[in-house]
Amino acid sequence: MEENFKDKLKRLMDEYVHFVYRVTRDFPNEEKFSSVSQWRRSTLSVVLNYIEGFARRKPLVQLNFYEQSYGSFKESKYLLYFSYKEKFIAQEDYNFGLQLAEEIGKMLWSEINKLEKSIMKT
Repeated sequence: MEENFKDKLKRLMDEYVHFVYRVTRDFPNEEKFSSVSQWRRSTLSVVLNYIEGFARRKPLVQLNFYEQSYGSFKESKYLLYFSYKEKFIAQEDYNFGLQLAEEIGKMLWSEINKLEKSIMKT
């Protein structure tokens, strides 16, 4: 059975969360309560807000959660870049995370646009 769009997006978000948790385990101790905590929180917020929005029945409420998810996504993506520039993660991990993040970002943005268009039609 082929994976549908929404299930694929949730799977990729989940994969990204686990990626972030894996790479942040090796961060310097002084980053534990700053970049590690912030990156993990923002990354979890991506998937949690998306899931909560998905569970809502009212399109405007869904849109609000999807937009919160996208905001957290942008924060998390910056922290990926920051972590690479500070040499907290290796080039290989950065490339993997960036590829995953790019796909998530495109899919999430597509979901937001699709929902906005359907709201405008009603």
